[in-house]
Amino acid sequence: MCRASQQIVRTQTIVSRVPAAPERTIVVMTDHHPRLVETERAMREHVESLGLDFEAAHAVSSIYRAANAVRSYIWNELLRPYDLTWTGWVVLWVVWIFDGMETRHAAEAAAISKATLTGVVKTLESRGWIDRVGRTDDRRLVELHLTPAGRALMAELYPKFNAIETKVVGRLSGDDTKEMTRSLREIVTTIEETGLPG
Repeated sequence: MCRASQQIVRTQTIVSRVPAAPERTIVVMTDHHPRLVETERAMREHVESLGLDFEAAHAVSSIYRAANAVRSYIWNELLRPYDLTWTGWVVLWVVWIFDGMETRHAAEAAAISKATLTGVVKTLESRGWIDRVGRTDDRRLVELHLTPAGRALMAELYPKFNAIETKVVGRLSGDDTKEMTRSLREIVTTIEETGLPG
């Protein structure tokens, strides 16, 4: 028997000894980005048998998916033409609404690391939108402030941003929007009060 044939026989023998996998529904991989219903079905098939709190998993995955969908939509519709990343936008926004902010607090408010903030601020500085200013009472601390060009950018972009916000909640009634906001605020408050990171 030639060497290749011996290898085939050995492989077949090994494969034949592998116990059969338990039967389960096989989710066929899609050739497109899975839609909401497909994702929910796949998730249910994978976690339901584990005896977990599927409703909690479903709620949190829906928050995550909605946030990513909104973020992606806003980036494509509004931020990309300005060559502005989502993280850059968030940093500009928090510095804008607080009329300046210490770097460590800006990183926390934008939910990014200080190292990431450093890179983002360098980019925003190079575009003339933000300045770093050393504190007079403690030179180790640095504050971020929008430049006049940065403030003009936010005055131009934020109404467009809000128009997209209005559009993405457009299928909800006013009461539904208020209830969703209340529920999401409860989730954030739970995380803040229990001391979970973030």
